[in-house]
Amino acid sequence: MTTKETLKEVTGRKNFGPNHALMTTPQPCVMIATWNKDHTPDVMMAAWAGQYDYNQIVISLSKHKTTENLELTGAFTVSFADERTVAESDYFGLVSGNKVPDKVAKVGFTVTPSPNVDAPIINEYPLTLECRVVSWNNGVLIGEIVNMSADESILTDGKVDLGKLRPIVFDAAANTYRAIGEVVGQAWGSGKKFNE
Repeated sequence: MTTKETLKEVTGRKNFGPNHALMTTPQPCVMIATWNKDHTPDVMMAAWAGQYDYNQIVISLSKHKTTENLELTGAFTVSFADERTVAESDYFGLVSGNKVPDKVAKVGFTVTPSPNVDAPIINEYPLTLECRVVSWNNGVLIGEIVNMSADESILTDGKVDLGKLRPIVFDAAANTYRAIGEVVGQAWGSGKKFNE
């Protein structure tokens, strides 16, 4: 649609136009961790991310310290901010790694080198994806998920339990973070009543 076109009103609704932040709300708060040149860890928060394929993740990124590190190592980890780590995670999104060289130490977090890719695992995040860069073009990062590891504290019957993890999402409309975890229905089950 060109800027000369006028939007038509949708009956019973309010129009916001095509470039409103709510288009993909809620947005997961993913934490991307990489190694700096001096092997100190860097981490940033990104909200425009999602699963791209069964074993791939896609993240929209502009030029950052993180993207410089991706070009050096070809690897990164993705963790999920949770209710317990709201302040630290928000800080990682507020402050550039170019200005604060070791943001991880500043908030008191610790790392373990990933045994599978050349990137740090932030220990305080209980769920982490270890990834290799597949491509990074025009601000779109695609990563191959090599491994997913989870702390036992967020597992139920050997599976990740979002009720225990309590990941946060970014609510662009209200500029807030919201926790998720409550079960409201059964996938491939709740709609079966319409088959009767």
